[in-house]
Amino acid sequence: MTYKKVNSAEAYIAKVGEMVENGLEKFLVAEGDNPTQLAEAMRYSLLGGGKRIRPVLLFAAHESVNGNFANALPVACAIEMIHSYSLIHDDLPAMDNDDLRRGKPTNHRVFGEATAILAGDTLLTTAFSLLSNKKLYQKIDDSLLLEIISIIATASGINGMAGGQMLDILAERSAIEEENLLIEIHKKKTACLIAASLKVGALLGGASEKQTAALEKYGMEIGFAFQVADDLLDVEGSVDLLGKEIGSDVQRGKLTYPALYGVEKSRSHLHSLIESALETISFFDEKATPLRLIAHYIGYRER
Repeated sequence: MTYKKVNSAEAYIAKVGEMVENGLEKFLVAEGDNPTQLAEAMRYSLLGGGKRIRPVLLFAAHESVNGNFANALPVACAIEMIHSYSLIHDDLPAMDNDDLRRGKPTNHRVFGEATAILAGDTLLTTAFSLLSNKKLYQKIDDSLLLEIISIIATASGINGMAGGQMLDILAERSAIEEENLLIEIHKKKTACLIAASLKVGALLGGASEKQTAALEKYGMEIGFAFQVADDLLDVEGSVDLLGKEIGSDVQRGKLTYPALYGVEKSRSHLHSLIESALETISFFDEKATPLRLIAHYIGYRER
């Protein structure tokens, strides 16, 4: 994949998304299909649609520092597997108890809770099998690969996505409403893995320290913005747009930006986050155009 000027975020997302989709198919086949029911459950969620925002942002960061893409695909696919596992588990009755995901019945509604749990577990372990398989990479330094694995593991664990989900559950059950807790939930649950996607994309592309720091910060800002937009969609969106039930956050008493600040203030905060993200990468040249387009796309997701 070489740099070509794109005129819309949608075009870039579609281009990279197709490449990631093909990669996911290839890597799942390499893992094998036994037992069949477990493989079907994994494929159902992993290949069941979605815009592949995290892999797309990884490629956009990689492209912005003139990376050659030789090693980006397996890492991008591993991150998407981790994201997919988290959605399967989030939807379970013990968590959010959702019936729809991306406009289709959730994994546990189709395959049962036990298989859904195992599908999530296996996607997570397959992701790290993929990340650590040096045969998939071209001339990558061992220390760089180990750093990338560590970054992604940290963003996925207790100090990242899993910890954020726990905080989200605790806040819902105790009906706590405070800004610092909301920020911590969104940071860990959403922003950390998005920021990690940008950072590893930069590192794989040989970015400088300044570029890597800027892209990671952009990722944090965009991660927060993505979650605020998601909160707004739960209030103002539709099942067709969001692909799941609308108003479920309100029904469960979740701590969200609209619940704490109202719709208008939340939207204003969303657009401030987008502007901050764009300012962070203002010194990048035209190769960062996809990152700028994606920022605007996320900022107006609620429309």
